This record gives sequence, C-alpha cells and structure tokens, in this order.
Amino acid sequence: MQLDGLAPDLVVVFADITYDRQLDSVAEFVADRFPGATIVGCTSTGVVGGGKEIETAPALSLTAAHLPGVVLATFHLTESMMPSADDAPDAWEDRVGAPSAADPHFILLADPFTMNGEALLAGLDYAFPAAAKIGGLASGDTRLGSHSLYLNGVTHKSGAIGVAMSGDIVVDTVVAQGCRPIGHAMRITSAEGNMLMTADERPPLEELQELFDHASERDRELMQRNLFMGVAMDPLLDEVGPGEFLIRNIVGADADKGAVAVGASLREGLLVQFHVRDAQTSADDLREAFANYLRDLGDRPVAAALMFQCTGRGSYLYGREGHDTDMFNELIGNLPMGGFFCNGEIGPVGGTTYLHGYTSSFAIFRERTVGDE
Repeated sequence: MQLDGLAPDLVVVFADITYDRQLDSVAEFVADRFPGATIVGCTSTGVVGGGKEIETAPALSLTAAHLPGVVLATFHLTESMMPSADDAPDAWEDRVGAPSAADPHFILLADPFTMNGEALLAGLDYAFPAAAKIGGLASGDTRLGSHSLYLNGVTHKSGAIGVAMSGDIVVDTVVAQGCRPIGHAMRITSAEGNMLMTADERPPLEELQELFDHASERDRELMQRNLFMGVAMDPLLDEVGPGEFLIRNIVGADADKGAVAVGASLREGLLVQFHVRDAQTSADDLREAFANYLRDLGDRPVAAALMFQCTGRGSYLYGREGHDTDMFNELIGNLPMGGFFCNGEIGPVGGTTYLHGYTSSFAIFRERTVGDE
C-alpha cells in the first residue's frame, strides 16, 4: 500500500547495527527526507520490512503512514525523569504529552541497559489502563551506550522513547509467547519472592518428575532444554485460556525442598503451569494467536502493522528467515509492516503490559469504528 503522494505523518525507522558507520545520523537523515513527520525508531540486530525479515545484514526499514484525524505526541524519558510510584496519573500524562481522556495508544522503544522497562510499563499501565502499549528493546550490542534511539531527528543513547497516538486510530495487539502448556494448572499454596515452594500443596519438582515420567520422548527432550513456567497474574482466575499465561524462565531449583525459582514475583493464589517451547510449538502458538485475533476482529479492515520479534526467534529458532512474517502475510494479509528483532518485547497479557522474551508482539493499526468507542 503506497501513500500516493501524501505526506507521511509518522515514519518508523529501524536500522540494523551493521547498516553502516553512520547509524547516529539516521534520525537526522530521515527527518530531512520527511520534513514535518513524527519519527521514531532504533538500532537492532535485524529488521522487518517489505514482507521480509533480514537478520544480521546491512538493512534499513522505513514504514511511513499518513494519519488524518490522529494526534501524535512524542516523548523521551530517562529513569530519573519518570514519575515516582507515589505520583498521581497526571504526572505520567505530563511526561508523555497526552491526556488519558484522549484514549491514546503507545509505541515504545527503549535501551535495555539504561531503562527499567518494568517500571516504565507499570507506570504507563497505571496512568493509561485502557491503552495499548507495544514495542521493544533495542538490540545488536552488549556495550553501554551502543544502541541508538531515534526521535524526530535526534539520536538518544539512553532511556526510552515513544509516541502516543490519539484520535481516529485503534492499535490492536497480538502477543505470541511461543509456548505450549504441559501437565495441568496448579494454584500456588506457598511462595517466597520468586521461589515457588508448593503448588496444590505439593513441591513443584514432584509434579515435574511425574510429568517427565509420563511424557513422550519429544516432550522429555524439551523439558530438559526448554522448560518454562506460565504464571496467571490474576488471582481470581479459576481457568486460564490460551495466551493468558505470562511465560517466565525457570532460573533455578532447590532439590532438597522440591522448589523452583521463576523469573517473576510470585504470591499465593496465582495459577501456574509448566510450559515447553520449540519451533513447532512456537509456530502453533502464533497461528492460534492470529486465529483468535481474526475471530475477534470480525469484518473490520486493518491497514498496517509493526512487528517486534525476539532475537531468539527468526532463523535461530526456525532455521530460516521470515517465518513469523510469512505467517502474518498468510493469515492477516499482505499489509505494510515494519519491525525489528528485539532484546525484549513489550506487549499485553491478560490486560497488563509486560516485558517478554522469545516473543513476537504485533501492533495492528486500523481506523476507529463505532464498535471501538
């Protein structure tokens, strides 16, 4: 889909870290090329554009949009600039330049070394509970100050940037965490911080051993290499549907107590369930996520998309480039879509926004309809 000569209001740019030696001049170059447009973007270890995924090769992705009836507000935040936990929601409204009453949606890009992503997302969820918040962490290097965040002709080397979009626009989100549950959901009956002591009154390692003893050979291999814990963050849930678990790494175990350490804060009453991941599981999960989205979308048309994909997916997971993009084109449509490979992906699960790993998060844009009011 082309702009047919219309001036773009928004340009989203992602530059592979190997693009050239002038990465810090990308923002200025794009601003000169598209005067008057809002510009956001970052550096990465791979980009998405033109129906393709290009990994670890010189590439630049530009996605431009003409957005009549849409108000755009941009912001740059460092950790020292963020409101405190005691501040009222309007402190966040002041920081991002958009009132909650305008019903904004957010595209967020952050530096993984200098921004507390969890605190940023918690603050925005607090101030804008109904807003979609999606994006990712810049990738491509392990050195402090090595990433670039592009905002309106200026390159920032730290913090987070974003654009709040209000008016005649809806941002739908699809988050595919790429895991399959095994066993059954268990209610936490004892937890200490991130240590799961008992679930359904049993040490979780006992449950895991039983699962392993009765698992197929394939699942046994996955349990040894790619085992995760799904956590349903709403304690009122009695059942958890597809995509409602927050997937977190299992980071340790206490064999004497039968406990496991999870990369999330745990508390009694939450539902948890072991999960596994491989290429087929990730593909199946993405296909199901798209099917659920299309069912909810109905006959409303969509216009464009952005994809925020973990560096651990792509050819690393599937053995070839373009898997997730190809499935998007097949099921959702061959829409204009930009994106990049992230060092962490931002997207909602169960109404709360989280920072993920191994995930593909999609922002799908469409015009607001009567049913969206």
